[in-house]
Order: sequence, then structure tokens, then C-alpha cells
Amino acid sequence: MKAADNGSARPGAGNDADNGSARPGAANALAGEPSAYLRQHAGNPVHWRPFGDEAFGFAAQRDVPVFLSIGYAACHWCHVMAHESFEDQETADFLNANFVAIKVDREERPDVDAVYMAATQAISGEGGWPMSVFLTPDGRAFHAGTYFPPQPMPGRPSFRQVLEAVREAWLERREAVEHNAETLARGMAETQLAAAVQLTGSPDPVDAGLLSEAVRVLARSEDPHDGGFGTAPKFPPSPVLEFLVRHAAVASDTADAARDMAGRTLAAMSRSALFDQLDGGFARYSVTRDWSVPHFEKMLYDNAQLLRAFVHWVRLGGNAVYTAEEAADAATRTADWMISSLGLAGPGDGTGGGSDRAEAFASSLDADTVVDGQHLEGASYLWTPAELLDILGPEDGPAVARLMNVAPEGTVTKAASPLHPGRRLDGAEHLLWDRARPRLLAARSGRPQPARDDKVVAGWNGLAVAALAEAGTVLGRPDLTAAAARTAAYLERIHWTDSTLMRVSHAGGARGIGGLLEDYAFCVDGFLTLYGVTGNTRWYLLAEDILLAACLRFAADGTLVDTARESSQVFNAQGQRAGLEPFDNATPSGAAAFAGALLSYAALSGSSDHRIMAGNILSLLPPLATRAPRAAGWLLATAQAALAGPVEAAVVGPDGPARAELQHALLLSASPGLVVAVASEAGSPAAVSEAGAGAAGAGAAPAVPLLDGRTAAPDGSAQVFLCRGMVCERPVGSVAELLERLATMAG
Repeated sequence: MKAADNGSARPGAGNDADNGSARPGAANALAGEPSAYLRQHAGNPVHWRPFGDEAFGFAAQRDVPVFLSIGYAACHWCHVMAHESFEDQETADFLNANFVAIKVDREERPDVDAVYMAATQAISGEGGWPMSVFLTPDGRAFHAGTYFPPQPMPGRPSFRQVLEAVREAWLERREAVEHNAETLARGMAETQLAAAVQLTGSPDPVDAGLLSEAVRVLARSEDPHDGGFGTAPKFPPSPVLEFLVRHAAVASDTADAARDMAGRTLAAMSRSALFDQLDGGFARYSVTRDWSVPHFEKMLYDNAQLLRAFVHWVRLGGNAVYTAEEAADAATRTADWMISSLGLAGPGDGTGGGSDRAEAFASSLDADTVVDGQHLEGASYLWTPAELLDILGPEDGPAVARLMNVAPEGTVTKAASPLHPGRRLDGAEHLLWDRARPRLLAARSGRPQPARDDKVVAGWNGLAVAALAEAGTVLGRPDLTAAAARTAAYLERIHWTDSTLMRVSHAGGARGIGGLLEDYAFCVDGFLTLYGVTGNTRWYLLAEDILLAACLRFAADGTLVDTARESSQVFNAQGQRAGLEPFDNATPSGAAAFAGALLSYAALSGSSDHRIMAGNILSLLPPLATRAPRAAGWLLATAQAALAGPVEAAVVGPDGPARAELQHALLLSASPGLVVAVASEAGSPAAVSEAGAGAAGAGAAPAVPLLDGRTAAPDGSAQVFLCRGMVCERPVGSVAELLERLATMAG
């Protein structure tokens, strides 16, 4: 059946003036979108529209279903389906005649992705990207799947077969379609009701035994040989690593087990092909259990989280399995890669920034590299023994091939493999690799490179701010802290407008929807972390403004939600009930991240209301801690901080070496959730920031309430007040005494 024949008898069919009859791509509306993923599809003959009321209204006008395709720029199989189906004129004609086609970047619209992913899993039993969902014109899902091939495969119909079956059901069994859509929406509403969090009332205190039991449950799913959890495919367990490192810092009968698990995972990842052994940075996941074959996209959110995990491991002191020195090297190279490869030099510039220029961070590098017009997965990163021999010579070439497991039979293609040492290098091997690495990196830089998605996502940049701020202190790299401050300034200038945090910017301009709960939470955490490192009150005040706005936006009626109802279609899809996702995914859940931000803010501000709010979110934890701890890592990490107090440190006294040493000692502490407030000195950037906020003047209270009433020692020297719940012990004035007191409080 030809596309021109389809739908001719259907009421409303053919109302799209150029469905199949105009030039290819005439009604494609993606060329001006901020998302690189959407712009990649701007030349398709499919008449794609961005997600929004206009597109759904057009479907209602034509009385046709919506075909919703969700993916992201770095997704390999998204590129495959695009080439096979969306670039095919006959397939496009059929789509254009019988559907309204909507393309969504899951990174730009995680609210859309989350709801329709849940629908896809409920309908098909599978999930992933590209996601292919069929919707009623009001947004309710009634059929879904993931990748569909151009020709039928065992157990999987072709895309054309799916389109024809959906069209036939829409025309001939409309009542059943509507019933299925309504049943699914009601089921999703019931799921949301079960996950609801009430933010009022007195929460139960954190149970230390529950956290130890979570460690024991995690140990049962750990892969002690290859590191990480579960089998292939294997993802970096970033939120879980944060929990394990925090748990290891506090005396308990499971602290050693937590340290060992964290060390094995960090070591395995950094010694594997998941980590770019030449240039630094981590790939999204491994398709093999031993991390030897990565899925090659590199995401900002993965690398920001992993940078922080490695820095916290350094701060913890490492162990015999994975030393602090080896972790510091991985952290340094990851931070440098983030800045050199994802750094954007400034609003509207869109170019790589370099270590002294980056003002914000792009979202990702693609898994694929385009070589001679073909999308080839990982092509930039693969090597053959012959290539190593040619570049490194007859002695070093074969030696490096053996060291990096590059054999004649490739692991990704027939002949080529990524660099995968798979173990710690000894002294001689380090010398060999240090000699070979610059030459291989220079050779690789001459190859075609993967494309970059240069949209700036607020929350992921908030993760980067926190990671770089801490890395700057722990690694002795003030340039990294400076990069964190530049990114924070970009977020303040571009994304924070009219008391709303915008989720995405592109070319220096904010676009699209307001931020989701995760964006607000990640940014608050990043700015509070930056404040503790720099002492610049500007960042505390900005974090406070954003957190208070988040409370109004996502918790106004006493129930926490992930979105501020950005889309009526998403609202309809989940049974007209706002949702909250308690589980971590590639990043911490918005709820868990918000609980952590609330806890830190309460520790600095003394706000019991926000402390109670954090405790109520932690009420999600008991059923998850022992049933699904791998999906509750950030809730567990936040609970560990709450159990520790968290410890509140007020650093006061004259600015100078003595105060700097005390502050530095605090920032090197592994105490879970420790917050640091630094008194402003007249004329300092922090004091100027306070003055701008109306906080300066004789007798004025400090902008950070934790500092209120905390003064220098009687002799005028610097000192630190260590507190819990704003109740402080006697101040300490030496680093040795400070460390001793911190150890006592942690135990």
C-alpha cells in the first residue's frame, strides 16, 4: 500500500497541507531548536514538530494519533533508526499522512521522557532509546516500544508494520484505543499516589541500622571480581558510590565493607575502557561485565558525578586496593577533560573553552563518529595492533598493544578495540604508557571527532559546579574552583530569571521550560558547595533564593512533585496527577537531591522547617534501603549526612593563613554532609556580596545564620565552631585539635 492511498476515507485525514505532497521536509519545524538532537533531525522528510500545545492541537484538528519519538544526541541506536526509517521518504510519507510526528530530546525534557518511559515499560515490558510512543491528541499513551527495524526481525516487527497496525486500530477500533489509553493513565496515577511524599508532620529519625543493612544488601549484588554491581550492561553507580564513601567515613560494623566496595568499583572503572585512557573522562556504560567495551557517549552528568566520587575517595584516603594517588590522577584527568572537551567559552560562543575560558558545560559527546558520511560507534577511540605499531614503533607498539589489550581480533569491530588495561600498571608499565600516551593522543586528535551537544542543562551544570569546587581544593587546583565559579555565574546570569530557573540554554540564551525539581536541587547543592570552598556569600544567597523558589514551585501544597505541570499532555498521560520519581537513574532523583539540598541549607540557616522537609523526603527510604538500595543511593547518602548531624563548621576570625589552614582542613574532611560557613571580611568579595544584599552595616546579622554570634578568639585569632543543629561546642583554633574533634564527632 502506498503512502498516498492511506487515510483517504478517514474524517480529518489529509488536513496537513503538505503531508506527503510537498517537498521533503517542508513541514519539519526543528531547525531553530536549541537541542542538537532535534536539529540533527531538521533535514528529515518526516514533518517533525517539537513537543508542545501546537503539535498536539494539530493532531486534534486532524483527528490523528501522535507518534512521539524520544532520544538524545549521543544515542547510537537513535542515529540508526533515524537513518533507517526517518530519512526514508516512503516511511516519512506514511507518517506524515497518518500521524503528527513529535521529536523530543530526553535531556531537554526529562519530564516527558520519564512519563512516557513508564508507559512504554508498562505496555511493552522494555524501555530505552529511541523510544517510540503512540498517543491520543490529548497526550495519553496507548501503544509503545523502543527501536523498530526497517524490516521484521525475530520477535520484533518492522517500523512500517507498527505504523500500519496503529493506524488500523485508530480507524477501526477507536473505542478500544481510548479504553487502553485511559486504563494506562489511571494506573500511572495510582502509582504516583503510592509514591507521594507529604512534607508536613514530624519525620522519624534516620535509623543507622537501616543504612548498615543497605550496605549488606549492596554487597550481595556486587561484582567483587570486576567491580560495580550486577552483570552486563554495567553502569557507573555514581549515587551509590557517594553513599558508600560517606558510610565508610563513619565507624560502624559495615564501614570497611562499604570502603572495599567503593574502592573496587572506582578502581575497576578507572583502569578500564570505560575511562578514556588517553584523554580522560568516562563513557556512559559498558556493554561487558569487565568494563572492556564501553558504549562510547560521554555525558556531563556522569563525569561531574564521577569526578566528585573520585575526589571524595581521595579525601577519604583510599585503601590498598585503590590508592588516593591513583584516584587523584583519574579525577584530575576527568576534570581537565570536562573543561577542554565540554567547556563552552561564553554566551553565544559555542566553542571549546580551554582551562581558563570555560563558562558553562555542554551536555555530551556522541557515541558515534561520522566517517565518510557513516555513523560509526566509537570510531574515534578504537585501535588496531597495526596502528599502534605504526605510531609507536616496533618496540613500544606491540608492548602497548599487550598492555592495553588491543589484539588482532577486535572487541568492537572485527579488527579494532578500545584501550583497556584492566588492572593497575606497575612502575615499568607506567613509564611505557607515559611515553606512549602523548603520541597516541596526538594521532587520535587527527581523526574525525564525535559531535558535541552544546545545549547547557542547568542541573547538570550544578553538578559540575559542586564537583569542580571540591576538586579544586582536594587536588590543589585553584583553577578548577575558578571554573566552578564561572559556571555558577553563567547559571545565575542566563538561567536564573524572574525567580525561575530555566532548564536549558543554548548560545547564551535560555530556552524552553522552567527547570525541574532536579535542576533546582542540583544547582542549590552546587552553589552551597561553592560557598563553602570560596567563602563568597554571593553563592549562599543565590542558593537560598533558588531553594525557596523550589519550595514554592514543587511543594506549595505540602506534597512534593518533580515538575510544575509544564505540560498538560504529560499531566493527562499520568492520569492528571503530578508525579514524583523516588528512584535514582543516571543522576540522583530530584526528590533525593532536594532532600540533600534542604539538609545542607538547614544546617547553614538553622531552618527547622527545611530540616523537617528533608526528613519527610527521607521517609521514602525505609522500603527502598533493603529492597532496592542501588536505586536509592542519594537518599542513602543524604540519610548518612543527616545521621552525622550533619556537622556544621563556622570559620571566623581575620582572613589570613591561619584561617585558610582551618578552612582547608575542613574541606579535606570526609565527615558526611559537613557544611562550612566562612565569615566575610570587610572589603572581601563575600562582604561586598553581603552589602549588595543589604546584609552589611554595623551590627547587621551575617547573611549566613550559622555565623551569627560566632566571633574570633579573644586574642583576635581565627577559630572554628563545630556545631550540630546550630548548637556548638567550644571553638578550636588549631588544625590538630580541629581534626581530633571532627574524628570524635564522626565516630
